[in-house]
Amino acid sequence: MRAVVQRAGPSRVEVKGETVGRIEKGLVVFAGVGQDDDTTDCSYMADKIAGLRIFEDAQGKMNRSLQEVAGEVLCVSQFTLYGDTRKGRRPSFGQAANPDKAEKLYLMLCQLLREKGIRVAAGIFQAEMRVFVENEGPVTILIDSKKQI
Repeated sequence: MRAVVQRAGPSRVEVKGETVGRIEKGLVVFAGVGQDDDTTDCSYMADKIAGLRIFEDAQGKMNRSLQEVAGEVLCVSQFTLYGDTRKGRRPSFGQAANPDKAEKLYLMLCQLLREKGIRVAAGIFQAEMRVFVENEGPVTILIDSKKQI
């Protein structure tokens, strides 16, 4: 499982001009599911996202987690995180999970974050979405559950 995580202020996702998810402060998470991913990858990703110390403490150092600042998550499915551009100019998405598996694991990630006491807003799986992110910092982190070591 791969994620692009951005520390954000007010952010939202729209489908057909309607806001379907919004947060005021926290993390925008673009999450992609790979062919080889399973529930272990979801657990790893939820723990990592909830515990990332990328919010500033009183001394201005990135030392506080999402949970410590009572932040929210705007989670958006993004199969294009598995785009392979090594050959040619058109990305290949052969390593992305099939839609049924991807949706199941994406929804599991959202649920695991909720179980940690985090408010999670989300996009709509497989919908054409417009995402408005107010990236703070800017702070953007890449996480890949297969690159744990």
